[in-house]
Amino acid sequence: MPVPPSSAPDGAVEEGPGTPAGRTAQPPADPTTRTPGTDDVRDVPPPVDVLDTPTTRVHHPGDLLALVATALGAALVVVLATYAQNTTTGVAEDVQGFADLLRRILFVPVSFLEAFTTIVVPIAVLTELAVRRLGRQLLEGLIAAAAAILVTTAVHWVVQTLGSPHVQVGLSVRLGGAWVLTIPSYMAMLAALLTLSGPRSRRRSVAWSWNLLWVTIGVLLITAQVSLPGVALALLLGRTVGLAVRYASGVTTERAEGDALVLGVRRAGLVPARIHRVHDPAGAEPAPGSAALPTPSPARLALARSSGDRLYALTTADGRELDLLAFDGDRQVVGMLTRLWRSLRLRGIEGRSALSLRQATERAALLAYAAAAAGVRTPQLLRIAEVDDSLLLVQERPGDAVPVSELDDLDDRELDEIWVQLRRAHAAGLAHRALTSDVVLVERTPDGPQVWITGWELGDVASSELARRLDVTQLVALLALRVGASRTVASAARALTETELAGVGPLLQTVTLPRRTRDELRAHRDVLADLRTVLIERLPAAADLEPVQVVRFGARTIFTIFVTVVAVFIILATINVATITEVLAESDWRYSALSFAFGLVTLLGAALAFVAFSPVRLPVWRATLVQTAATFVALAAPAGIGPAALNLRMLTRRGVSSSLAAATVALVQVSQFVVTLLLLLVLTLTSGVGSDDPFTVPPAALVALAVVALLVGASLLFPQVRAWVTAKVGPTVRQTLPRLIEVLGQPWRLALALGGNVLMTMGYVLAFDAALAALGQSASLVQVALVYLAGNAGGALIPTPGGIGTVETALALGLTTAAGVNAGVAGTVAILFRVMTFWLRIPFGWVAMRYLQRVGEL
Repeated sequence: MPVPPSSAPDGAVEEGPGTPAGRTAQPPADPTTRTPGTDDVRDVPPPVDVLDTPTTRVHHPGDLLALVATALGAALVVVLATYAQNTTTGVAEDVQGFADLLRRILFVPVSFLEAFTTIVVPIAVLTELAVRRLGRQLLEGLIAAAAAILVTTAVHWVVQTLGSPHVQVGLSVRLGGAWVLTIPSYMAMLAALLTLSGPRSRRRSVAWSWNLLWVTIGVLLITAQVSLPGVALALLLGRTVGLAVRYASGVTTERAEGDALVLGVRRAGLVPARIHRVHDPAGAEPAPGSAALPTPSPARLALARSSGDRLYALTTADGRELDLLAFDGDRQVVGMLTRLWRSLRLRGIEGRSALSLRQATERAALLAYAAAAAGVRTPQLLRIAEVDDSLLLVQERPGDAVPVSELDDLDDRELDEIWVQLRRAHAAGLAHRALTSDVVLVERTPDGPQVWITGWELGDVASSELARRLDVTQLVALLALRVGASRTVASAARALTETELAGVGPLLQTVTLPRRTRDELRAHRDVLADLRTVLIERLPAAADLEPVQVVRFGARTIFTIFVTVVAVFIILATINVATITEVLAESDWRYSALSFAFGLVTLLGAALAFVAFSPVRLPVWRATLVQTAATFVALAAPAGIGPAALNLRMLTRRGVSSSLAAATVALVQVSQFVVTLLLLLVLTLTSGVGSDDPFTVPPAALVALAVVALLVGASLLFPQVRAWVTAKVGPTVRQTLPRLIEVLGQPWRLALALGGNVLMTMGYVLAFDAALAALGQSASLVQVALVYLAGNAGGALIPTPGGIGTVETALALGLTTAAGVNAGVAGTVAILFRVMTFWLRIPFGWVAMRYLQRVGEL
């Protein structure tokens, strides 16, 4: 017996789905449509067998996007209130002249309006939610309101206690001749409550409450009761809290499900008899308590996977088997962002992106009609209908076709027919842009194979040549996964011209392939290499396999932007321009220039050591540019990490295996450390020989060194400590030892590495000595070297980016305690040295990095 639809109270549809899974639905007659074969619209429609897995609540991506935007807006308000303080305080001062007059003119006291809004609005909104029996939404609204008050109070305390005077004044209003910080928490509470209560279009109380709130804010602003930045921050904080609670809890789904699906199909002019949900067994699990769904056909499974939208098997009253696709509004944000990201990142992908559910549906319908008109065998789109927050597309089934993903092999006739269908689409100017093994289907009939191409939602009409070349590349890749590179290229050669076939090679990159194909390639990583090899064998003269730049920006560009932003932030937050200007004014520019020149020499020394240990031939000039680029990367990486990363990148780009490149870079770093220790030891032992002003180590320092050595030696007596040291040092020794043995067999390489490391270390020592002389100070070279080596090593122990702060402090302390330089002068010398050997090299490093990226070295 069919079950009649339940009589739910007004608004109760928001609490859950329409028809439970597995029940027989008898939807109400739609007054806009008439059932075929009936003369009276009041006739009861036939019952419909609905088998669905309804979704009670969804986490709407639009809420998350709005949450991020609102939080950024709150941060922007604080920034504007701080740095545009003249504007905000000027507005506040201008309003003061009218405030007293307005208070007399307004017949309703401002305090009464404020209290009325604060009390009446929550009562009205919560009452409507209670009347509509939306208990969960009412509770969420109360939680959001309370959370908004707490957050606003916390922000008020932080600004008042820890904020700078600029922030406090920017968010304040002048009352009684004094600045008063105003971030009204009740405004945030109302904003959070109204955000949780639903859209204005569906809640009358919410609609007029927002209007009353804006009127109250306007009155408070013109009567100088609150500051504009303060009230804006409160509203944004409340909105942020409301969106966070709504996204975390989820919202009641407004998708067309159950009875609504039946109503939508009837609006499309069809009489449904059975509507069954199609689920991919490998995808999301059905909702708890839902009925077991029948096993769908491979074609329907493929359609469900490729589209990502809800798919239903529709059977009409006259026995027709159709597919019903449901496009949901809550998924449109994800699709829009995905298309926008892809259009921004890839060249040749137009920037047009569907901004609404209706635009996305209309685009899918346009592509389906255009493909059918071009003669491409694709499921015919029959009807479109709208119901609730979904748009329904009814289309034909692709016969008994099976997706390529389910076929173990394809014969040559089937391969040729696949190319025929794609060529028809391209001849009409259509591009698919998402060719995968799920959208290409093969139907084997007695008359020969019939190939279907589905899933045109992401395609385009009047497409560019590059978009069509991407289609060809995607098809070549997915066919090669099924029949191998040789047969795929042979079939492509039968369908394409030599020029078109030659254009495939430069686009054989994983970034040009859909996600489904990329996932399949992870298990067959040699497919693309095999395709390139076969293409070269077939077209040795025409096949240019150098990859074209399809990506507008990739990981390298993002890394460069990130490092640039971090560099600017560090420079603005760390460097004191006034202090540096004063230091440069006090110094002798000739010695300062000499210090800068010695700093550049260190780059050549590092490059020579890198070239000496490299397993492949490296130009000294290119290696020097890599070390120069490392001075820019050092702003965002601890000392030594930036040069190591760039050296590793250069070696791998030149074909060196990852393991060998890592061993080479480790050997370079170990050699630099060993040479530094040897120089420190030699200078310490010879510091008093033949010198009128011998450098003596303080007795306290000797005692400290002895104690440290004793503690280290004692700790090694414990097996756990020895095991820990072995675990830390062992991998590096095992990694570098084979490469070191190989270098030892070539004495000239060892000499070059030793000379490069000495040149680099002594370059810094001489630069430090020149900085000391620039400020009229003098010390023996041995003293300068010991202070620099010890100070640089001590400063590098704390892994700050570029050693900023730590190296300067260590060098200044060393000059004061060991060389007897005045503390103020020692700090100035350390700053001058770092300016000449660190800060002034950053622009050169940025230019070097951009050049090396352009030529493909990094």
